[in-house]
Amino acid sequence: MAKFGEGDARWIVQERPDGANVHNWHWAERDCLEWSRARLSALLAGLPVLSGEGGLTLRTITLDKLDGEAYVNIRKGKVIPGYELSLTLSWEAEATSESGVAKVTGAAEVPYLADENADEDPELRITVRGDEDPLARRAKDAFIARGKPLVLEKIREYVATMAKGGPAKDELDSKKIPTKTAAATGGTATAPAPAVKEAAVPAPAPVSKEKKAKGKEKEGFKTIEMKEKFNCRSKDIYEILMDENRWKGFTQSNARISKEVGGQFSLFDGSITGVNEELQEGKLIVQKWRFGSWADGVYSTVRLVFDEPESGVTIIKLKQTDVPEEDRYGNSTVVNTERGWTELIFQRIRAVFGFGI
Repeated sequence: MAKFGEGDARWIVQERPDGANVHNWHWAERDCLEWSRARLSALLAGLPVLSGEGGLTLRTITLDKLDGEAYVNIRKGKVIPGYELSLTLSWEAEATSESGVAKVTGAAEVPYLADENADEDPELRITVRGDEDPLARRAKDAFIARGKPLVLEKIREYVATMAKGGPAKDELDSKKIPTKTAAATGGTATAPAPAVKEAAVPAPAPVSKEKKAKGKEKEGFKTIEMKEKFNCRSKDIYEILMDENRWKGFTQSNARISKEVGGQFSLFDGSITGVNEELQEGKLIVQKWRFGSWADGVYSTVRLVFDEPESGVTIIKLKQTDVPEEDRYGNSTVVNTERGWTELIFQRIRAVFGFGI
C-alpha cells in the first residue's frame, strides 16, 4: 500500500490552480433568499380573492416580511434545494353598505416553510388587524374560505420552482444546450465563460424582418393598455419613474436606473431589467422591458405617454406590447404584469407622494 502523499498522480484529486469548478464536479451553493423575496412577492402580492360577491371586496396587498434562508446546491446537474422561511402577507377587505364603505386589514402568516416539508402545505395563520367587529370576522372567514387556498397554491408554485433549481435553473439549462449541439455535430462543446458578479443586461433580440399584420398580436403574446390619472405635473411623475432613489423609496426594493437613452435599468431587486429606447422629459418613456422569469431573449416594449390636460393633473397612457402569456416555468404573466403596474407602482406612487387616490 502506498504511503500518504505517494502513488500515481493521475489518481490524486487536486484543486485546479484557477479555482474553476469544471462541470460542477464539486458542490456549488447558490444563495436564493433575495430571489425568493422577489418571486414570492410576484406570486402573492395583489391577488384578488373576492370581487364584490356579497358586497365584499377582498385582496392581498404586499409581502410585508420574509425571513430565513434559501439556497440551492448543484453538482453535475443534480439540484438539492434548501430553505427555511417565515413570511407575512398583508390583505384588505372593503364592504359596501347604505352607510358607506368600511375597510378591514389583516395578515396571512406562514411561520415555517421548509424544504423538509415540501410535499405538504405549510401552516397559514389568518389574523385581523384591529378590533374583531362583525365586519372583521366576516372578512377573516372569507379569507380563510377563499383566500387561503389561493395563497397555498402560489406557495406550491414557489416550492416547485425551487425543486427545479430556482434562479440556477437558467444556468443549468444553458449548460445542457452546448453539449447537445456538440454531440450532434461531432464537435467539442465550448466551456461557458466564467460568471461575473453582476451580469450586464442582455441586448434585446433583433426585430424580425417580417412585419406583423396591423392590429394582430404575435401568437403567445399579449398587449397591456391602461390609463392612470395623477394630481401632479407631468414633469414630477416622470422624474419619479426615472429616479432610482425614489424607486427604492416607494417600492422598498433595490433599483438601478440610467437616465440616458441606451442606458440600462434594473427594478425590484433585479426582477425586472431592460434598456431605455426613447426619453422625452415630462412627455415620453419607451423601454425594452422584461422579467427575469421570462424565456431568454424575450423583451416587451413599454411606452408611457404623459399628458397634462390641465395644470396639476397628469394622465399617463401605458401600452406594453409583446408580453408573453407564460414565463419559462409555465406561469401566467399578463395578469400579474398588469397587477404589478397598478398595485406595486401607480398606487404606491399616489400613496407615498400624495398624488391622489
